[in-house]
Amino acid sequence: MKTLLKSTLMGAAMLSLAGTALAEVRLNAVSFAPAAADISQGFHHFVERINTEFEGELQINWRGGPEVIPPFEQGNAVRAGAIDMAFVSPSFYEGLLPAAATPNLSLKSFEEIRDGGYFERMAEIHREVGLELIGEVPASEVQFYIFLNRPLDSVEELANRRIRVFPTVLPFVRALGAEPIVMPQEEIFTAMERGLVDGFVRGSVGWAEQFKGVVTHYIAPSFYRAGFPILVNPRAWARLDADLQSRVVDFIMTDLAPEIDGMWDEMLAMGDAQMEAAGFERITLEGAAADAYLTTALDAAWAAMAERAPAHADELRAFMVD
Repeated sequence: MKTLLKSTLMGAAMLSLAGTALAEVRLNAVSFAPAAADISQGFHHFVERINTEFEGELQINWRGGPEVIPPFEQGNAVRAGAIDMAFVSPSFYEGLLPAAATPNLSLKSFEEIRDGGYFERMAEIHREVGLELIGEVPASEVQFYIFLNRPLDSVEELANRRIRVFPTVLPFVRALGAEPIVMPQEEIFTAMERGLVDGFVRGSVGWAEQFKGVVTHYIAPSFYRAGFPILVNPRAWARLDADLQSRVVDFIMTDLAPEIDGMWDEMLAMGDAQMEAAGFERITLEGAAADAYLTTALDAAWAAMAERAPAHADELRAFMVD
């Protein structure tokens, strides 16, 4: 009898443990940037905090970056279920959702954008194309500069210079009179070295030393903001019950994302130091010239968005631009 009771209790314990294990949802994730990249520190922090906060309920398995799924294919991979989750660059899935690039087109912080209701509306728009948007890994202070291979005395001298761009910044560069050229990030150095382009648009972190000798100047102020949408496959998201979904989104939006948005100061200071050490000279626009430059950046981008996403551009701009 004792043996039978012991076996019964052991069996119940094993079933209980099995039920606990089954209750934990595991999501496989990829990122548009390699795990070792400086910009990926936000993804590291996100995964660590989620896995700690929701231990036993939800775990994210970060499988890697572009070596797993090419960045421009990640949005479709999430929608098709080839991967459960992706930390993506907004412009990399514009072909799937034209409004995807709008997180960049602002000078506001994450909290300002969140409190205005932008993310709730964007979540609705993402569902229309078969994606769940559960938040953002923000980097509002990580903005963009135009880097050049020779100086200029005014913005007007950008006319006809060939500038490598990514899709989001193409309308702005064109509005400045330059010739925008879309090419992969890994080809920029060779293109600069061979004179195929006269400059490029990029953030300021983690690469300056490698471009010493081919970059001489950059234009300030910086423009736009960085923010990396967190896309989840709807079927994978449905594996979380409604209560867990709500708690995860609330934790991301209320605690985790603002925490990440405030952690970039050290990295940006390091980027500034790297640019100075590499000999990049800063061309600083001031007063009316700076205001006109930033106004052109926003107006050109949103005008292009109105053409690509006429159903959503005006309402989304109201969230993102004062």
